[in-house]
Amino acid sequence: MDSIFKGDVNTAQGRVLAWVDSLFVDHAILRLVHSNFGTVIAGKLYRCNHPTPMRIRRLTRRLGLTTIINLRGATGTGSYFLSRDAALKLDLSYHDLSLESRGAPHRDRILRLHDIYRAMPGPALLHCKSGADRAGLAAGLCLLFEGGSANDALRQLSWRHGHIKQARTGILDAFFLRYQREGEDRKAFLDWLDQDYDEAALRRDFHANGLASFINDWVLVHE
Repeated sequence: MDSIFKGDVNTAQGRVLAWVDSLFVDHAILRLVHSNFGTVIAGKLYRCNHPTPMRIRRLTRRLGLTTIINLRGATGTGSYFLSRDAALKLDLSYHDLSLESRGAPHRDRILRLHDIYRAMPGPALLHCKSGADRAGLAAGLCLLFEGGSANDALRQLSWRHGHIKQARTGILDAFFLRYQREGEDRKAFLDWLDQDYDEAALRRDFHANGLASFINDWVLVHE
């Protein structure tokens, strides 16, 4: 279903349409009661599904957030504009970064996440739509930026957050496993990414379970 929202949250009618679009087109009604929140690095990095403006305000007060990293990219949905507006009013840095949940992670986007992560002034919140896959990938990457292990990264892709490694989203697990096999204990993660990582080979070698993919894509409706 196409968005009914046209991008203006500065009028009463625009905000109403943004909320209708967010709740019923972008499925935010399901996120009102479940935030899928998790701590990645206490005091520095947190993760969740796409937060409502109220949740952004609450988490900013509670955690001292300075930064939001939106892993969905600039979607143009009501959810997107409402969260951007909330961040602006709270004087939070807001970054759009489009990560894939069913494709081999792109080297250039990983490096952009690294740049954002290193430059952010304080605690940050990562979010995608459901908080299951792209948030898990980005959280795992940030742990690797900090010198963590592939196992540390893999723990961010968990059933607890709704990630299904048997589905097409399992290519994210395969990415971390490939680093573990090819580079860990021999090269720093960013050196492996620059010198050895082969996106095409990862796509070629990964095979998903059809039933798990159907459940993930059409029953859970993960983006």
